[in-house]
Amino acid sequence: MPRVKRGNKRRERRKKILDRAQGYYLSKHNCYRLAKEQVDRSLAFAFRDRRQKKRHFRALWITRISAAAKSLGMSYSTLIHGLTIAGIEVDRKMLADLAVRESHQRQGVGKELIRQTLARMGPRAHLVLLAAPAAAKRSNSGWAWPS
Repeated sequence: MPRVKRGNKRRERRKKILDRAQGYYLSKHNCYRLAKEQVDRSLAFAFRDRRQKKRHFRALWITRISAAAKSLGMSYSTLIHGLTIAGIEVDRKMLADLAVRESHQRQGVGKELIRQTLARMGPRAHLVLLAAPAAAKRSNSGWAWPS
């Protein structure tokens, strides 16, 4: 069988792995075999965590929206259901941003969203209206139920 030397290809492949391994601990940044294993692990973690990041941010947005909804006297699920019925297409990222940045302006955007939601819910609005005033009274946010 003829001898295969590979020349530049081998050097390029090793250099690429060792370049990716810069900053790794102990021999993992300069020993090719260890660097290759660690780079493979790192790429696998990066792939997994790009997907986990989306999950974590969605959970964070839902938590923030839920806290804002509670201060307005309703649950998260009721708010989202009402927005869906009302045809208001605001995604969770935007709602969470509103909840954080406009928390001092509860009479502004939040009140208007709830008013539109209740107006478009129609006959199902009484379910929200029965539970919400009691929750609003328990809340110390200073928010009054829209009339």
